[in-house]
Order: sequence, then C-alpha cells, then structure tokens
Amino acid sequence: MQYALAQQSYSPDLVDQQQTGIVLLDHAGTVLFANSAAETLLLGQGCQNHPLAAALEGAERLGLLHPHSSGRILAAVAGDRELQFRRRDEHTLRLTMGPGLGGTRLLEIADVSKVVETILSQSLDPLTGLANRVGLLAQLAMDYAPGQEPTGALLYIDIDRFKGVNDTLGHPVGDRLLKLVAERMANVISADDMLVRLGGDEFAILLKASAIVPAAEALARRLVDLLGRPYLVAGHMIHIGASVGIALASGDGQTPEDLIRSADLALFNAKSEGRGTFRFFNPSMADALQQRRALEIDMRRALALKEFSLVYQAQYAADRSRLVGFEALLRWNHETRGAVSPAEFIPLAEEIGLMTTLGEWVLRTACMEAAKWPKGMSVAVNISPVQFRSTALVAVVASALAASGLPPEQLELEITEGALLNNTAQVMDIFTQLKALGVRFAMDDFGTGYSSLSYLQKFPFDKIKIDQSFVRTMPDSHDSAAIVRAISALGTSLGMTTVAEGVETEDQLMRVARDGCMHVQGYLTGRPVTADLATQLALATIGEEND
Repeated sequence: MQYALAQQSYSPDLVDQQQTGIVLLDHAGTVLFANSAAETLLLGQGCQNHPLAAALEGAERLGLLHPHSSGRILAAVAGDRELQFRRRDEHTLRLTMGPGLGGTRLLEIADVSKVVETILSQSLDPLTGLANRVGLLAQLAMDYAPGQEPTGALLYIDIDRFKGVNDTLGHPVGDRLLKLVAERMANVISADDMLVRLGGDEFAILLKASAIVPAAEALARRLVDLLGRPYLVAGHMIHIGASVGIALASGDGQTPEDLIRSADLALFNAKSEGRGTFRFFNPSMADALQQRRALEIDMRRALALKEFSLVYQAQYAADRSRLVGFEALLRWNHETRGAVSPAEFIPLAEEIGLMTTLGEWVLRTACMEAAKWPKGMSVAVNISPVQFRSTALVAVVASALAASGLPPEQLELEITEGALLNNTAQVMDIFTQLKALGVRFAMDDFGTGYSSLSYLQKFPFDKIKIDQSFVRTMPDSHDSAAIVRAISALGTSLGMTTVAEGVETEDQLMRVARDGCMHVQGYLTGRPVTADLATQLALATIGEEND
C-alpha cells in the first residue's frame, strides 16, 4: 500500500523548503485570493471569486485529487483543522487553517512529499524492507483522521515455533526464514494492502476490501495454510506455522490503538486455542484476558505462599500383584477459585516463565516424599519441555537427590516428545548427563506424536507410557487395540517397560494385560492420594510382601 504519514510536527525549515500556496477565504468559503502555488498545488487556475467547493470538485474531475477528497478537505477547512492527504500523483499536501486579516480566513497549502519520504525511510524494517510498526501507526492515523470513516481489517500474524529455529539453527537461518515468510505473504495480498513487520516473528496486514469480513477470513485461511508449508533454508527443511488475529476497523476500534489492541487480543485467542488457526475479535476476549491476568497474579502469589501441593497415583503390575511406584501430580487448590485444573494453569506457567521454578519445587518435594518409601518404589516426575531445555536441570536433579537421600534409580523423569523436538547436541547432552546420575526416563503420551520411534532409537528410555486415549477406546476401536499391542511388543523387544495409562475398567485392564503391557495406572487401581497416604500404601505393600 502506498501511504502518507499522519500529521507530523515538521520544523519550519523543512516546510519552508517547499513552495507554499496561500488562499484567502471569506466567511462563506469563497476564494478571495489564491497565489500561483495554491493554483498549481490544488485549486487550478481561475479559482478566484469562486467557492472553494467548486474549485475542489473541479480538481477531482481533472484527476488531480482522488474521488471524494473534496468533502474531506472542506470538512477540515470548516473545522479549522490541519489536514494531510495525497493527490492522485501521490504528492502529499498539508493544509493549515488560521485567521486572516479583516475577518478573512487563511489557508496554507504545502507540498511535504519530501518530508514524508524522509520519514518513511525511517519507517521500514531493515531485514525485510516492509513497513515497520511506525509505518503502520502512521497509516492508521491517516485512516482514523477526523472526518474519515475507517474501513478494512487489521490482521496480526504470529509465526509459530520460530524461536526453535533461532535456538537450533541460529539467527542467520532465522533471518532468511523471515524473508521467505514475508515473500509468501506479499504474494497473496493486493497492491492496496499494507504488509508490516512488527518485530521479531510478528507481522501485520492492513487489508482493504469491499466485502471485508469474507475477504479477511479468506486471507487468514490462506495465510495459515501457506505459512505452514515447509521451507528449505540453508539445506534445512523447516516446519513452522502461523496464528492470525483479525480486527475490523469499522467496529473493533474507535482509535488506531483500539484496533491494534483488538487484533492483538484476537491473536492471543488464536494462539491459546492451539495455534495454527485464526480468530476474529469479539468483546468477550477482553474479559478472557482480564481473567487470565488475574489467574497469573494468583499463580505467582500461590507459588510464594506455597499453595501448590502434590498427590500421587499408584502404578501396579498389570496382574495387580504388586505396587511398583507412584506418579507425582501437581495440584493447586485456590482459596476462592477452588481446585484449578492443571490443564489451565500449567500452560500459563510455561508461557509466563514460572514453569522452571514450579517444576523445581515439584522435583524436590517428590524426592523428599519418595525417600520415605521402601527401596525399589519409584516416583515419576513430569519434566516440561521448558525445564528440559534448561542447562540447569542436571544440577537441580543432582541437588534434589542429594538433599533428599533418594537413590537415583528410584527417580523416574517423564518427558513428552515436545522436550525432544529440538534434537540438538545440548538436548542429547542433558539426557546423557541425567542418565549418568542413575535416574530413569519414561516417554510420556507415547503414540500421539510424529517421530516417537526415532526418539526411542536415539534416546535410551527405560519406560514407555501408552497414552490413555488408546487405552480408553480399545474395546470399541480395532485400531486402538492394535496400537496398544504394537507398543507393548516394541517395548518388550527394546527392553523397555510399558505402562498403560488411564485404565478405568476391568475390561480395559484385562485387554492391556493380555496384550503385553507390564504396568498399569488409572482410576481402577487407584486414584491420586496425598503424600501421607501414598507412604502408608507403600509401606503396607512391603509389609504384605514380607508376610
């Protein structure tokens, strides 16, 4: 989009370098005097003693002005407002109204095109050559100028998984990827649209279209699809994605700042619903954001006041002959919210940077509790991808074991495929160092990812946990049953223990045991219990075995 900047506070020196038109108007808007510069810049010859409106309409007919410009100019003149606009030839004019002599009104017309060009040169992103945030704000200020009826839509675009590219392949590759992303977007918008790089991996598109809602939806769908296709950069096949938030200029913002805030809220909503999608703004999103902020404040307070706790769910041999260990599960019981779901607060903790601190507390607490259990009784602790990528994790685990006295072989770290997605030397090094400490590893939610088999080959896991979605659908799904059998056989051949999660019925237990699963976990064999009850259960089990 070709665009002019909003009204600027230009220095007199800059404006004086341009030829200035002078127009005297009477109280009725008739041109009493116009110098040659005013005629050249805007009004045309023969405008004197004629209404200003007639001169402007003539300039429209002659093609000097864009259609319907005259009404906007007359509104600014009548209101004694300063106005900046573009002629058809893209020259930018600034009109300034003020009192004249003898009750007349003075209209000054300045060609500020060179000034605008200078400012625009500072409003470009150096990496992609696109307009930057300054340029976007300038264009929106023009669109929202007094007397204007803003139209179009603002699309905020966030590149999913881009940080991982920078972290694993380096910033030069990341920069080249951003250029390719910009090229793809530029190829699907029109010359009337404005593509902006806001910074980092965030972009925006100011869309102009007649049927704006379907046009914005169509473009958002196209962007999600197009930006999610693979990229080949420096010999690397890279997979990223895009989330899009959409705000309509006609109703989602009374000011440029309001419109930007609405688009940002819509983007946040799209990202929170799984990424790789788009959402239109609606007012309820603002309420949701306020609730999220309140939850964030409560979570930080809960961490300081030690409101979090652990419960433990038992794991048994598939024939229920013996208790083999427990999985530590994080819980938060808020004084007014009640029990807050881990599905709600754990993703937020990861997003706001609390997961490392919270995860360390979980690890140390679980080790302290498990140290009270009989020898050989394991405790499984979930390690988030954020924690696993931290170089401090090895020291934290070693410290937790030393402080608690728990034998390393009784600690089991559960990680999902997400922790290994960035298969770098650092990830392998962390895994190797932790194995050297003597701790055990379990692959959690196995079967739901894309490359789990390759991870089992590269990383020496001790245990595979079959995702509960397969266990629960076994009785009704031949495919789920086949998957459980295949994973059980795979675990046996690789010397890894297999655990069926989410076992809730006798039928499910019978099926997973028949298909070769070694251990089970679920409501059928035991709901999560407090640390004291877990200790009592563990000690009682050993006592029974000794009897």
